[in-house]
Amino acid sequence: MLRIRIILFTAITLSISSSLLSAICENKPDRAVSAPAVFSPFNIDIDPMESLLLITLQDDPDTLYTGFEPQIFDDEINGKGMLVIAWRQDGYIDVYHQPTLQLNNAKYDIAGKGLANMVEQSMKGSYLQISEKGVDTWFRFHDIYNREIEVKITENNPRKRKPFGLLAPMGDAAQNPSAMPMVLLHDFYFVRQKQTEYFIKVDGKYHMSDKLPLRMDGTKMYFMRYSPDPVIATINPAHSGYMQPLGLNDKTDNDFNTERIHLCRKEDRIRIRSISRNYKEHRVMMTFDPPFPNITEIEKGEEIRGKFSIDGDRSTGKVSGVYSIKEQNGEIFIEMNPSGGWKPRPDKFSLRMMYTFAGVFKNWPKTYYWKARIHFDDNQQPFMHSYWERRE
Repeated sequence: MLRIRIILFTAITLSISSSLLSAICENKPDRAVSAPAVFSPFNIDIDPMESLLLITLQDDPDTLYTGFEPQIFDDEINGKGMLVIAWRQDGYIDVYHQPTLQLNNAKYDIAGKGLANMVEQSMKGSYLQISEKGVDTWFRFHDIYNREIEVKITENNPRKRKPFGLLAPMGDAAQNPSAMPMVLLHDFYFVRQKQTEYFIKVDGKYHMSDKLPLRMDGTKMYFMRYSPDPVIATINPAHSGYMQPLGLNDKTDNDFNTERIHLCRKEDRIRIRSISRNYKEHRVMMTFDPPFPNITEIEKGEEIRGKFSIDGDRSTGKVSGVYSIKEQNGEIFIEMNPSGGWKPRPDKFSLRMMYTFAGVFKNWPKTYYWKARIHFDDNQQPFMHSYWERRE
């Protein structure tokens, strides 16, 4: 569904505040945790985005494209402006963007089969606005064959919207992902058919948007959907390099991300209870049960199995799964699989029906498997190689 932008995983240099540390993994009074070197193999990245809209043309496709996805950015990482993802018939994507954006081609490997072309376009005057009346957008550019593409959608419905939260099944389309995408869409809704004017024109030919096959909130909808408040998270981006110890007395904040590690002590060993990342007023948290052990304290031949969950806001549900750790011949092998899939919390009948009959919403995380192999050099510094694979 949705294009995700990946921030490549560099050395895992994570900082946490000592006020976040608690001593006991069970329900006992907290006391300070101290350790000379604690390492985390986990990472949650968040790429800032202001808003997005997805337009689907599966029933009336262009000869090259089956949909368009305008996205708006206004931050220090990406710059300010619009890009449009053009979803191709062959499963790849083309990205058209204004020159004010600074983009990394490598961030698009989890969108379908990956990036085919990235093209700078002025798209002068383009905009995407979302209000209580719905979507108002216009954009125009020329594609790789110099065909003019122009889209305008104006929704002017006075009825109150009834938006909801959603984990977009974007990860279902990725063939060779470098991370597991968690595209959490807040204030998510569909464009209503009534009192909406639109046109989608490619090389002079008009195309019709797909329609949602069921009514929602008693209203007919187009299969054009949007979010003015997305959180684009990637879990454990692939990594190959030395691991860095956590700084137990620092806290590193920037304008977009605040990553925190919650530690505890159990059986006289430091463990990771959770890792979380904040973005605006939202938080994405990965929690382990039992808490994940510090890799430098894993004993020879030890094997551990447990469960984990990844939670956002209540409205966007959670993903759950299992993890395992095995020490063998001086190396540590870690595996994670979100085998429990996504568990939504629908608050309306139409959503329960949609999630029931469209199993992709719940099941796509089950196909993701993360593997990590850690060895220690002559100075006992840990080196980790990790990657994701998909199994149907």
